[in-house]
Amino acid sequence: MSTAADAPAGGAEGPVPSGDGTPAYHCYEPHRAGLPDLRVYFRDLWKRREFAIENSRAGMRAANTMTFFGQAWLVINPLLLALVYFLLVSALKNSGFNPSLLAHITGGIFVYYFFQGAVLTGASSVTGAGKMVVNTAFPRLLLPIGAVRTALYRFFPTIPVYLIFHILAGNPWTLATFVAAPLFLFFLTVFATGLAALFAASQVYFRDTSSFLPYIMRIWLYISPVLMTMAEISRHHIMRMLSPLNPLYSIIGGYSEALQNGVFPPWHMWLLAIGWATVSLVAGSFFFLSRERDFAVRL
Repeated sequence: MSTAADAPAGGAEGPVPSGDGTPAYHCYEPHRAGLPDLRVYFRDLWKRREFAIENSRAGMRAANTMTFFGQAWLVINPLLLALVYFLLVSALKNSGFNPSLLAHITGGIFVYYFFQGAVLTGASSVTGAGKMVVNTAFPRLLLPIGAVRTALYRFFPTIPVYLIFHILAGNPWTLATFVAAPLFLFFLTVFATGLAALFAASQVYFRDTSSFLPYIMRIWLYISPVLMTMAEISRHHIMRMLSPLNPLYSIIGGYSEALQNGVFPPWHMWLLAIGWATVSLVAGSFFFLSRERDFAVRL
């Protein structure tokens, strides 16, 4: 059982003993910065996982994404966007109808739409749940985690649609398709979770985060292997040199290589993807935890 008690900033925390000397509950006292007892926090986080699941489901029901037409719109919206980008890219390249390019852009837009939704929704997860944060004691990290879960479940209906384009393009079905592609999707989920936690904490202090973040996501789309293939990026010297600095180059690029070409990505893409996902999750989560008990004062 966890409770929150009002105390001066910087106060101590610890288990409060009961009459027989055993800890009855753990008291989290608000302070401006600093990490809580991670062992206790993550144990409580795991115990409250059902809260994140139900909060995610409630958000999906509120957005009507649990209905047939709601599920259909989850597919139609990114699909129309993919078709628009396909026509634009085909016109710029002065090329005809290319099923492989269409499959690449469709798969890339679907997975990028998931990533973008996870980060944007996660960024507003704390400020959007202000009353709950102020009045309820629970690990706040559940809020951005729940937002990522919502984005992931909104992504699942697009998978069967992509498979149609995969078949029409004649893309291969190999071991990499069924092993490497899901693993790189997992890396993307971990990476998005870290960014969601980072921007969720940032938006509590800087409310303009929600204003400029969509523009960052749009620019990120254009410089990532979503509209461009990995082969096209490798032909540009500057982009090839700077690509390791773009986390989505290795993560979405590895996902695309496994899914579109049916090959296992090279080892350096695995290392970059694992590294970026780990750094994002650790840095974002620890920044969130260090500021979490200051949220109620700021909201």
